Amino acid sequence: MFKATEGKFKMNYTPTKFFQQLLVCLALLCVAFSSEEISRSQFPDGFLFGAATSSYQACFLDRILIEGAVLEDGRGLNNWDAFTHLRGKIDDGQTADVADDHYHHWKEDIELLHSLGVNAYRFSISWTRILPRGRFGDINPKGILFYNQLIDNLLMKGIEPFVTLSHHDIPQELEERYNSWLNPQIQEDFAYFAEICFKSFGGRVKYWATINEPMLFVKFAYMKGIYPPGRCSAPFGNCSSGNSNTEPLIAIHNMILSHIKATVIYRKLYQPKQGGYIGVVVNAIMYEPYGDDDVSREAANRALAFNVAWFLDPLIHGEYPPEMRLYLGVDLPEFSNDQSNKLKDGLDFIGVNHYSSFYAKDCIQSPCDSGNHAIEGYTHITGERDGILIGEETAMRYMYVVPNGMEKIIGYLKRRYNNKPMFVTENGFPQKNVPIEQVKELIHDVKRVEFHKSYLASLARAIE
Repeated sequence: MFKATEGKFKMNYTPTKFFQQLLVCLALLCVAFSSEEISRSQFPDGFLFGAATSSYQACFLDRILIEGAVLEDGRGLNNWDAFTHLRGKIDDGQTADVADDHYHHWKEDIELLHSLGVNAYRFSISWTRILPRGRFGDINPKGILFYNQLIDNLLMKGIEPFVTLSHHDIPQELEERYNSWLNPQIQEDFAYFAEICFKSFGGRVKYWATINEPMLFVKFAYMKGIYPPGRCSAPFGNCSSGNSNTEPLIAIHNMILSHIKATVIYRKLYQPKQGGYIGVVVNAIMYEPYGDDDVSREAANRALAFNVAWFLDPLIHGEYPPEMRLYLGVDLPEFSNDQSNKLKDGLDFIGVNHYSSFYAKDCIQSPCDSGNHAIEGYTHITGERDGILIGEETAMRYMYVVPNGMEKIIGYLKRRYNNKPMFVTENGFPQKNVPIEQVKELIHDVKRVEFHKSYLASLARAIE
């Protein structure tokens, strides 16, 4: 629903109808299953095939932010509400105040989901629909009612709810009071919000993801300044405030500790009775060596550490990746012994968002146009090598079709994290935006069908 345009975002949606467009596209996943190359039978019993949305998030991909109704029934303003209304932040000055209007059309949307034959639906809870002012205000009963109705009706249709607590949106009040993710106070706010959700919905929700793509968020919010709160420093961006070399590290640190506070609460008070699982969702790009030598292979390993293991290593091993500690030194925060012990095995599953693969070029022993900074692991990320692209280009710049990247990233996570259970929580093919009257043409979207066939086949190989 957002596309990157020269450092800004262009919103391109049609209220209500766009959710139907999403489901038309997802229907092609089912088409792929009927192919002789890949079928449902190649996946284990109990494997979840689903669709995914978010309440409100902007991204380079056509990620679906659906709810709208930003000022209805007691919902408070979040960071994206404030950011998208600032002049120049969003191309054409559009917002998601209405978006797909899922808040008013959730019943029809569930029917569309059901018609696809999916058995899982990943969605995010709008923090400010539950707590308009964070822990500084009251719980909003109408927000609780909305998600209760959504969850109950999903289950009636045989669709398993897979709930994300924070999909990049936070109460704007927390930003204004104490700079949100840059302040340890956010840990108490997040834990408070999480417990309300566990208490209100946990008897029916068995899969909880605390935070979606934390590394991506902090890089855009605190390194490049193109996500709220729009903080950065040269040469990464031109913002009025921020430090691109240190603030991403602080924000991730608070996110990790927020996750573990919520997890401790869930495991102690709710998991024994509710029988669910809790994890986190990471943007898991696969990085390939730029050259066939040890230096290039080391650069690819650093890229994986700085972009995937950054969040996961602490939650399984109790410490940041050694690759990061080596190059960031004292800038990388430390965990206390007590924190480290709590962090170890701090999730039940890993949510894997995988869209593409890239090459990683070493910038320590070779000159680079970008990637010359410790915060980037001294690696230059590119989709091209010797004039040849790593995979077929898509409608989105910097995203390529590299099916075996799915198998490789799953293998990397399996080895590094002792075969921790995984869900592929996002995967998809970006295409050019089309007018709503042309949506029906997407039914015969050959490129998308080929994409799903090849990536599902790669995932099936990874499972084997």
